[in-house]
Amino acid sequence: MEPTFDHVASEGLFIDLPSELEEALIDLGSALPAWSVKGTFLADSTIERYRAKLDSTPLFDEFRGSLLSTLSGAGAGYAVVRLRNIAQALGVGDQFLRLATAILAEVAIPFQPFQRWPLWKEIGTNLNANPGLSTGTGYNAFHMDLVNATQPPDYTTLLCVRPDPLGAGASILSDARAAVSRLTPSSRALLTDAAYRYGSFFELSDVGEEYKPFPVLDGEPADRGFVRFTAKMLAESGLDEAHAHAAKELADQMIAGQVAFTLQRGDFLIVNQHYWVHGREPLGDGQADVAPEHRRLLLQLFLRSAGTTGPIAS
Repeated sequence: MEPTFDHVASEGLFIDLPSELEEALIDLGSALPAWSVKGTFLADSTIERYRAKLDSTPLFDEFRGSLLSTLSGAGAGYAVVRLRNIAQALGVGDQFLRLATAILAEVAIPFQPFQRWPLWKEIGTNLNANPGLSTGTGYNAFHMDLVNATQPPDYTTLLCVRPDPLGAGASILSDARAAVSRLTPSSRALLTDAAYRYGSFFELSDVGEEYKPFPVLDGEPADRGFVRFTAKMLAESGLDEAHAHAAKELADQMIAGQVAFTLQRGDFLIVNQHYWVHGREPLGDGQADVAPEHRRLLLQLFLRSAGTTGPIAS
């Protein structure tokens, strides 16, 4: 029987690996060299070395095809790859991160647009942060990453190092384009106006220029354009009632269509930002009673599709 790599669970789309591939990747994890970065992008030499190793791994080609199909516009547009057994065997240190990086490099080019952070950026739990931020403890509303850049990352990925020990903090996703399709024509027309603003723009590389104000709907084909949305832009000053109402209607449709699931240690979520937005449910009450080294911890990595991997003028 041919191995199957993906299945739809009640709470989302997951990709499980057959035991033969898991065992091969565990062996591979201890053999992959450290990566090199050229500018903000994973170096071509690293990608070539990692790919050569993966190409010789049994069943990896089938897994790669399933993953790419799942992440495409014709597929689900997001995936959760379960590497829990591999994380158990390797830990979630350098060996595991090299393996995860090698797998993600088969989707698109890993890069880190934030100059002050390494390739994998930590998203921990900060009790003093604004609860609605990614490092906060509250509800992190639907958004796409780097919404105010002219060329945002094509994919955002989140690797779970530690889930919330209190059992909360589920990831939430919504099909942004499906939500747009349910809007009234008048709301869709308003969302094409460059009327929206959010966030600052500094110490960034290879994401184009600051886009302010920006339209939510840019009129580009889905594989190139974005639904430029963050719920936080609703609080930005200067947004008139009509444009605020259209964005609120879109936010409501995203919530109505959301899926939710809780990442476990070794799971990594890959989101195609051309189609989906993401967020997080609140963490469990009582975070102050959890030792900092035991609180929820994710690592984030961004991906740029081939063809736009060179330095982008800004």
